[in-house]
Amino acid sequence: MPDTETNNRCPAQLYALSTCSHCKAAKKFLSECHVDFTCVEVDCLTGDERKNTIADIKKINPRCSFPTIVINNKVIVGFQENEIREALGI
Repeated sequence: MPDTETNNRCPAQLYALSTCSHCKAAKKFLSECHVDFTCVEVDCLTGDERKNTIADIKKINPRCSFPTIVINNKVIVGFQENEIREALGI
């Protein structure tokens, strides 16, 4: 039997907008699944930090749309629950 606790602890990166309902849903879903993740709310950044973060996002998601989620080097654009589950192995 797989250790689901280990699977759920897969580190993830969430790039989001603080006002986006899809971003909020992704954040809530990851939290409810007990996934360790970091969330960067891009619209709350300023100056070079914002510019550099947007440049980083465009490297993995040229449209720079939100949410952009990275799990195990897999990029998921939008709140795609099934894709997130698959990437997490849950």
